[in-house]
Amino acid sequence: MSTGPVPKPIAGPSNFIDERIGAGTFLKRNLRKVFPDHWSFLLGEIALYSFIILLLTGTFLTFFFKPSMGHTVYEGSYDALKGVTMSEAYASSLHISFDIRGGLLMRQMHHWAALLFTAGMMVHALRVFFTGAYRKPRELNWLIGVLLLTLALLEGLTGYSLPDDLLSGAGLRITEGVAISLPLVGTWITFFLFGGEYPGEDVISRFYSLHILLIPGILLALITAHMILMWVQKHTQMPGKGRTNENVVGAPFYPAFMAKAGAYFMFTFGVIALLGTFAQINPIWLFGPYNPANISAGSQPDFYMGFLEGALRLMPAWEINLFGGSGGTLPMNVLIPALVPMGIIMTGLALYPFLEQWVTGDRREHHVVDRPRNNPHRTSIGMSAITFYGLLWLLGANDEIAAFFSVSLNWTTYVGRVLIFVGPFLAYVITYRTCLGLQRKDADIIGHGVESGVIKRLPSGEYIEVHVPPHPAIEALMRDKKPVPIIAGADSDDPDGDGIPSKGMRSPLGKLRAKMSKAYGGEKIALTDGHAHGHEEHAAVGSGEDDKPSLTH
Repeated sequence: MSTGPVPKPIAGPSNFIDERIGAGTFLKRNLRKVFPDHWSFLLGEIALYSFIILLLTGTFLTFFFKPSMGHTVYEGSYDALKGVTMSEAYASSLHISFDIRGGLLMRQMHHWAALLFTAGMMVHALRVFFTGAYRKPRELNWLIGVLLLTLALLEGLTGYSLPDDLLSGAGLRITEGVAISLPLVGTWITFFLFGGEYPGEDVISRFYSLHILLIPGILLALITAHMILMWVQKHTQMPGKGRTNENVVGAPFYPAFMAKAGAYFMFTFGVIALLGTFAQINPIWLFGPYNPANISAGSQPDFYMGFLEGALRLMPAWEINLFGGSGGTLPMNVLIPALVPMGIIMTGLALYPFLEQWVTGDRREHHVVDRPRNNPHRTSIGMSAITFYGLLWLLGANDEIAAFFSVSLNWTTYVGRVLIFVGPFLAYVITYRTCLGLQRKDADIIGHGVESGVIKRLPSGEYIEVHVPPHPAIEALMRDKKPVPIIAGADSDDPDGDGIPSKGMRSPLGKLRAKMSKAYGGEKIALTDGHAHGHEEHAAVGSGEDDKPSLTH
């Protein structure tokens, strides 16, 4: 679509640069690139801006933090710990908190930004999943996003462990237990991380290298690739009036989108700064230095690792002794919680675009996303995954729940073991029925219009509420609904009309694929199910024209 003449704010800088380095044409073309406008598209920007704040605050902290487990006696400003032997890492964390101007603010902003970074990525991934924005040609970008989320969890884990306080040490102990339980490679991984028997003398320095160098470098490279691919493939857009797979309806990158992005960055920065100022987080001076002999009650990890804690607490005691114990022991009560929940969610996310493409046979390019209600099975699967993750996260605090509500800790565990299977199933059923109900509502609005609030008495004495057509933009949004594709022949045993199913449908796998495609795809509730009778009579009556009776109620 044409955007008219080049505005002066773009033409001026472009000509200036073009006359010096010959890049004016490139800038003119890209600065005028159109971006669609919808509030949900800003969710991913929260993660991007939080990452920038993480880099800035993290750089500040590196100047004062000592990644060493060497012993020292604390003689700083915090009187409650004076004379206590601790690691240099913990002592330097206290020094940052109490003796460096702005140090505590930077620590807390860094921690809040880390939480917001991970949360922003999760919500952004959900937006992409529920709207189907991962479909062709964006499968590669989706895989990059899944990898980014996985690395963000590892980055959070390594950073959480650096202060070497009692709370982070308890988390590090769980990490060591998970690592050493891995068959064949567990011992090697543990010795590599800890430099010997737990807790060793090297884990802080090695986590520090991972946290400030290796993982951030990979994250920065992947985020850059993610943004470049998004720029090249163009951004998806919400369905609506005048929006197709061949155009983009929105505002140009410069100045509209840049102004919006700049303001949104400052807003994100302001929220994190306010949280760092007024909302205390991770007060390490209250926990004290880590000592493997000490343990504290009610300790909880950051939210993004809560699912691992919950899985460990729910899992019954179960281990397998190979060859009577001489061949080693498989601690299934650690292996399953550590690998299965994370594996189900992350592997499922990575494979879903390709599984959906295989089931539906849909290999078209999609630049207009779906409304979640219009693909009920996908939405139900997503809600089941959220319920699964949410239950594990919630039950990672089963001791706090038991203490607060004065119920048995064992019963919270037993109920959790049932809910972890029943909950996702109920979420699937409820979400599926909700999606169908919302589709019926759309069909009813298309067929009958929307309530106007005007009550009309008919000549027969009957009272009715006048309905009027929906707003054109809303109607266009509803009418953009398209059936979920089905592979050819999936809805018929005789796709070719000759009594012989196609070759691909004759194998057991082909028959399974056909059944899955028929169940997953197709039109569940057609817009014509609203039994449209037109809106003209209702609109005429409501506007004071002829008082002829309406056949629509």
